[in-house]
Amino acid sequence: MADLSAFPITNQYPTKDPSVLQLYSNPTPNGVKVAIALEELGLPYEAHFVDIMQNQTWTADYLSLNPNGKIPAILDPDGPGGKPFALWESGAILVYLADKAGKLIPADPAGRYETLQWVFWQMAALGPMTGQLGFFHKFAGKEIEDKRPRDRFATEVKRLLGVLEGRLADRPFIMGDDFTIADIALIGWVRAIPAFYAAGELVDWGSLKVVPEWVARCEARPAVARGLTIPAKS
Repeated sequence: MADLSAFPITNQYPTKDPSVLQLYSNPTPNGVKVAIALEELGLPYEAHFVDIMQNQTWTADYLSLNPNGKIPAILDPDGPGGKPFALWESGAILVYLADKAGKLIPADPAGRYETLQWVFWQMAALGPMTGQLGFFHKFAGKEIEDKRPRDRFATEVKRLLGVLEGRLADRPFIMGDDFTIADIALIGWVRAIPAFYAAGELVDWGSLKVVPEWVARCEARPAVARGLTIPAKS
C-alpha cells in the first residue's frame, strides 16, 4: 500500500484508503470536471470536499499540493513509475486520467490533438469568460453600476456559444459519436450559464438549438449525473 504521509495535504484531509486516487475538489463548474472523468473511467478514488468559501485552498497544507491555491487537484498513489504523484490544473488532470485509463481521448494522434484543442479552448476561453460574466452578473460585480464589464463578457460568451453551436451542429458530442474529455471540460461551464449564473437572457440562450440538446445528452449519462454532485459537502 502506498505511503502518502510525505504529502502535507493528507494532514488537512486524512486519507481513508491510501491505495486509491485522492481527489480534492468542490462541485463548481471547474471542479466537477475531474469527478465526472473519474466516474466515467471507473477509476477507484476518494473525494475530499474543499470548502472554497472558507478559504481552505489557502492553507499551507493545500498550497503544498497546489501552489496556485485552486481546485481541483489530485494525488495519485500509483503515478508514473509506480510512485505517488500530485497534479493540479483541471485540464492537465483530465489528460492525465484519460491517458492513465486509455479512455475518453482518441488513440490516433490527429484525433487526440483535435480533442485537446477543445479542452484548451474551454480552459482559455469559455471557462474564464463565463466565470467573469457570472461575477459581474450574479456575484459581487452586480453591484457595479456601470454594466459595460458585464456586457463585454456577455457578448463574448454569446460568441463562444455560437462556436460551440457550430461544432455540435452535425454531431452528438464534441468529437462525434464518442464522449471525451472535451465534453467533460465543457459541460460544467455551459450548463451553468442559464442555470447557476442565470445569464441565459444575456447570451441569448433561447436562440441556441443543439447546445441545449448536447447539455441534456451529457447530463443523461449516469457518470456525469454523479460527478456533478461530487464531492458532497461533509
